[in-house]
Amino acid sequence: MMNVMKKEDVVGDYKEYTLSLYDGSEKTVYVTDIEKPFPEGKLIVSRTDTQGIITHCNEAFVFMSGWKEEELIGQPQNILRHPDIPKAVFKDIWDTLGANKKWSGYLKNLRKDGSYYWVNATVIPNVRNGEVVGYASVRRKPAANQIKKIEVEYAKMREQEGGAS
Repeated sequence: MMNVMKKEDVVGDYKEYTLSLYDGSEKTVYVTDIEKPFPEGKLIVSRTDTQGIITHCNEAFVFMSGWKEEELIGQPQNILRHPDIPKAVFKDIWDTLGANKKWSGYLKNLRKDGSYYWVNATVIPNVRNGEVVGYASVRRKPAANQIKKIEVEYAKMREQEGGAS
């Protein structure tokens, strides 16, 4: 069963969103305007299976997400899905990975407490004996000047999609 955000875990004033996920399901999230700065010198690392279910996460992932490790393992990576990221970005991620290629880009991740953090992410297929067995993702601190640009680009994409994701 997927861990879901709970209103009582959210810190501060929040807005409620219903997200339409890549697999056709929906989930409710609670979002604040509080940013959690990415820690200097840290890398967030995780691995998923081919369906995007988290199978490994490092200490930096646990810290930045606000979830406990045992709450993350076995959950879909979209547990971090922030409504500001356009649906087209996730389609691009899955299309790129489906072609056995590396995907790189900027993502705004949602924390358990409703706050957010930006990452510069790289996701690659894990291939064993010629078969994709999952995906590995490394996230690093994004360049501040790139965040401003990507926020404008993502806002335009969301508008084309008809509003919030």
